[in-house]
Parts: sequence; C-alpha cells; structure tokens
Amino acid sequence: MRHSFVSLLSDSGMPLEDISRLVGHAGTIVTEQVCRMQLRPVMQEGATAMDRIFPDG
Repeated sequence: MRHSFVSLLSDSGMPLEDISRLVGHAGTIVTEQVCRMQLRPVMQEGATAMDRIFPDG
C-alpha cells in the first residue's frame, strides 16, 4: 500500500519532499528510489492491450 500511495501522489504531481514527509522518510532518496513506481507508462500499456483484446465493435 505504501508504494501505491507514494506512486499515486507522485504521478498526480505532488512534490517528492511533501510525499517523503507524509510517509515518514527523513529525505527524498528512499521515497524516490524504493517506493515510487512509474504508473503512467504501465497503465498506458495495460489500456492499449485491453483495446486490442476488446476493440470497439
């Protein structure tokens, strides 16, 4: 849940410093390197795959 929380906030544009404080990290390094995942490219790939599977008919 923590990684999702960090990733969603980051993807929405919240500054990394604010996210780090919210999750209790002393700095941004752990937040950036360990917790934050790039959601947008993965979500786009999933949406593209679903469009191929279920094309508009």
